[in-house]
Amino acid sequence: MTWLAILVAGVGCYLLKLAGLSVPPSVLERPLVARVADLIPVALLAGLVAVQVFSTGPDLALDARAAALAVAVVLLLLRAPFLVVVFGAALVAALLRLL
Repeated sequence: MTWLAILVAGVGCYLLKLAGLSVPPSVLERPLVARVADLIPVALLAGLVAVQVFSTGPDLALDARAAALAVAVVLLLLRAPFLVVVFGAALVAALLRLL
C-alpha cells in the first residue's frame, strides 16, 4: 500500500510539472497570469508561517513565536539586514521562553 501511494504521488507530481511546461507562452505573458504567478509563492509562504507560528498540533497557540514574528516584521519594515531580522526574532523568542 505504501509503495502504491509513493508511485501515485510520483506520477501526480510528474503530470503536474508536465502540465505547467505545456502551457503556451502566450498565456504566460498575460499581465493577470504573471501577477498571479508572482503572488502565489508569497501566499504559500505566508500560510506556512501562520501555521508554524500560531498552531501547536491541532490547537491554536499564542506564545513566544508570535512575539518573535512581530519583531521580525518590525525589523523588516525598518529595512534591517536579513541576519539582524533572524537573530532579533530568535533573541526575543529565547528571552520570552526564559521568562
